[in-house]
Amino acid sequence: MQLAERMSRIGIESAFEVLVRARALEKQGKSVIHLEIGEPDFPTPKHVVEAGQRALAEGWTKYGGTQGDPELREAIAQYVSRTRGIQVGPERVCVVPGGKPIMFFTMMALLEPGDEVIYPNPGFPIYESMIKFLGATPVPIPLIEDRGFSFDMETFEKRLSNRTKMVILVSPANPTGGLVPAEDIRRMADLLRQRDVMVLSDEIYTRIVYEGEARSISAEDGMLEKTIILDGFSKTYSMTGWRLGYGVMPTFVAEAVVKLMVNSNSCTASFTQRAGLAALTGPQDAVTAMVAEFKRRRDAIVAGLNQIPGFRCVLPAGAFYAFPNVTGTGMGSKELADLLLSEAGVASLNGGAFGEHGEGYLRFSYANSLANIEEALSRIKRVSERWAAKTVTA
Repeated sequence: MQLAERMSRIGIESAFEVLVRARALEKQGKSVIHLEIGEPDFPTPKHVVEAGQRALAEGWTKYGGTQGDPELREAIAQYVSRTRGIQVGPERVCVVPGGKPIMFFTMMALLEPGDEVIYPNPGFPIYESMIKFLGATPVPIPLIEDRGFSFDMETFEKRLSNRTKMVILVSPANPTGGLVPAEDIRRMADLLRQRDVMVLSDEIYTRIVYEGEARSISAEDGMLEKTIILDGFSKTYSMTGWRLGYGVMPTFVAEAVVKLMVNSNSCTASFTQRAGLAALTGPQDAVTAMVAEFKRRRDAIVAGLNQIPGFRCVLPAGAFYAFPNVTGTGMGSKELADLLLSEAGVASLNGGAFGEHGEGYLRFSYANSLANIEEALSRIKRVSERWAAKTVTA
């Protein structure tokens, strides 16, 4: 018995592979600083945990509605309407176990084999994985370092075709931390408004912004009916293990997502949704404090990376990733990432794992303490000095 052919087209996330290798080194007694995993290191806010515990005690342990708890969907609709400057109702909201199902289900519902999907490169690897898995054609658009890792808009316009059925837009972005400027959002809307195309707007990091504005393309004239907003609770409320995400989309897409949920997950855990309701409607102090601390760490790691020979790092506007250009080291991204793990005990990700245009970069997640980030920078600098000495000797 063999796996279906389509399984050869599905990819994985390299972050988890690196985590396994790092854990193996730790078992051997090596000290490793983890800057590879994109997961907030802050606890889930206390009132959210208490809401989840209370929901369990009150019996929120049974099946719930497939589209999501009505009260949570109403709260999401109000929150999205307020923060994006649009008007949407709960009928457009689908609550799912995490953000990835929105990618998976909406692509599955909309794409046919041969359809073209424009997506950012370097970008979250699951986009390309799902495009290929469904038999559609991936059309990568390079993100430009000199533009704060926004799209190359000339390339974007040239690669639009009558076969383009979806555009994936991410702002702020993983792995770059880049924010798409408002003028680029407007230009994309102008290019897409009259086309038979849907935008999957991944806005999972929209609350983690340090400078500028995370503008949603859904707010542009004529784009609400052409946009699927992906958001969730994992990053904003440090709820990665709760598995709670949602999409806001045109009703015909929502109806398709509900069918796919029925055939896969049945529903999202009821008690988790009650915790999500508390997160969305309760105090936001923890979010404010987390973002302020991330900004402090961002400033420290970018300043430190720019002092290391061969590294050049722009200041990310959002998310919690630094994406330095390391071409000056003379090493490939994977070679350098492997060397940092084995010699410096610093776990990072090879930029090439995020697409061909990520080659020459590394991704560091600064979802770790400032003390650990400073120690990691010190280790990298010491190792880089040894490399430089060996190069001079050679």
